[in-house]
Amino acid sequence: MTENNSLDKLGPVGRRLFDKLQAQFLPERLEIIDESALHHGHSGANPQGESHFRVIIAAGAFRGLSRVAQQRLVHETLREELAERVHALALRVED
Repeated sequence: MTENNSLDKLGPVGRRLFDKLQAQFLPERLEIIDESALHHGHSGANPQGESHFRVIIAAGAFRGLSRVAQQRLVHETLREELAERVHALALRVED
């Protein structure tokens, strides 16, 4: 079961992160939290927001993998967003 209590609060970038991770990993749990407001005025912060996210994800695809391998899978899935708009991604992978 995928959950995101604040999915309705996400903008287009956050929703794209959610959609890509959902499609790639079919997670049991997926939360995307936009923390951009906490970084307003900091280096890398986009004035339009949606530059800093926290992701909590649990999926069978991560079981048995090292933490580095898990994070690489997520980063590869979100490669475009990380190159374009997302400055920071705090990631918690639960297997």
